[in-house]
Amino acid sequence: MKLNTAAAAVVLAVCWISASPAEERADLEAIHRIKAEAFENSKAMDTLFYLTDVHGPRLNNSPGYRAAADWALARLKEWGLSNVRKESSGTFGRGWQLKRFSAHLIEPTYAPLAGFPLAWTQGTNGPLTGEPVMAPMSSPADFDKYKGKLKGKIVLTDAPREIALGLEPQARRLSEADLSALLMAPTPGARPPRSPLPAPFTSREEYMKFRASARDFLRREGAAATLSLYFKGDGGTVFGAAGGPWELKDPLPVPGITLNAEHYNRIARLIDRKIRVKVELEVAVEIDEKNVECFNLTGELPGKSKQEEVVILGGHFDSWHGGTGAADNAAGVAVSMEAARILKTLGLPLARTVRVAFWSGEEQGFLGSRAYVKEHFADRATMQLKPAHARVAAYFNYDNGGGKIRGIYAQGNDMVRPIFEAWLAPLKDLGAATVSPRNTGGTDHLAFDEVGLPGFQFIQDPLNYSARVHHSNMDVYDAVPPGDLMQSAAVMAVFAYHAANREQMLPRKPLPKPQPQRGERRGTAPGGQ
Repeated sequence: MKLNTAAAAVVLAVCWISASPAEERADLEAIHRIKAEAFENSKAMDTLFYLTDVHGPRLNNSPGYRAAADWALARLKEWGLSNVRKESSGTFGRGWQLKRFSAHLIEPTYAPLAGFPLAWTQGTNGPLTGEPVMAPMSSPADFDKYKGKLKGKIVLTDAPREIALGLEPQARRLSEADLSALLMAPTPGARPPRSPLPAPFTSREEYMKFRASARDFLRREGAAATLSLYFKGDGGTVFGAAGGPWELKDPLPVPGITLNAEHYNRIARLIDRKIRVKVELEVAVEIDEKNVECFNLTGELPGKSKQEEVVILGGHFDSWHGGTGAADNAAGVAVSMEAARILKTLGLPLARTVRVAFWSGEEQGFLGSRAYVKEHFADRATMQLKPAHARVAAYFNYDNGGGKIRGIYAQGNDMVRPIFEAWLAPLKDLGAATVSPRNTGGTDHLAFDEVGLPGFQFIQDPLNYSARVHHSNMDVYDAVPPGDLMQSAAVMAVFAYHAANREQMLPRKPLPKPQPQRGERRGTAPGGQ
């Protein structure tokens, strides 16, 4: 059909664009304003600065976590959000924060050692000088091998690792081929790959039990400290996480330090050649066994006509402590806060309430988000639904590093695909266009999805997240590109706005069956890492 000039002008004046065949609409005027605010007046990197350089890291239930939370809540109030508060996520356990660390090779020649202490291990009570010994433990049979030989020693608990020459770039963005692959549904019946367990272990539970036994063995034998080596990392990058349990019923292990691979290998070679080695360590930690309750953070932009219905934006607030927790996951907090700021600053009308929520204890097994979902919406063990379950329009999560958004995982929900495609159509020039039918795991949207709520994680450019940043000493402010964070905030604000104003809530998958409480991460990470 051919339009005359007047008719064409009327069509062009319409602010909403429709996407066939579902006739889902995207508000082009609102999107234009969101993008302008996100790119011209961004506060995202300023938020990241305070969460990392000033208040990072944010190990769960640590003084750093609490200080960062106070700052974030104050900023949300300053921006005009309502119902800004802490909400208990239940009993967690002891707080732990690093206060001082140094490590030095003293003999045969001096050299500083790069590394950091593992969380929930003891301090050294001042400088500690000792002879390191090799005692790699890979099965319970090793306990008899080293019994009576480790008292007062600094124990290397891992075999040295060969460092391969890296010839491939470590950072990358998703190519068109990568994004096209994400458009394809997974093979029916295929299970996601699992991380292999070291021999002789056949289950994660068995392996975790062995690691706990190894920690107890070293403590009983009177080892002075341990040095460990992560399975990846080189060139100054040091990976590590927990080295002991946070629960009060379990004693803290001896001081545990993860080292840079090249430095660890040097010590191992010297020991192997029977050359005298001496190491000096100092670890000071702050341990709090009184404040054992942890909390989530929330704030709201109240809706109008459908105020009782809610769109939730968020990510986890806690981090590991080797860096300052920038890409994992101050980036997600900054993006969600910025999306809320944009909507509030622009005064865009919202039918539904938009809530930001930041979770505790994600690194220990989605503890905060699961506690929140259980308290407000449903218990996955019984699938008994609470009234508020019916009023959740969507949960959008950001927690795959600091890379920009390239699309969203539909989490197996075919009904939302045309809806999300319509919302993304005006954002194609920002690189965000892909709606993958696939599930993705590893973060807090699962707490919503596993009780039948529409919870989603965005597709993000990987950058060098896995190679250099994730749970390492390189997870710092400089690991997050400013342009990526601004783009992500704009996309999240667009999704929040459209989900809040859509006539109907997003369609849902059928309710899942009750799920037993299995696979919860408690105590410490595998291998003390």
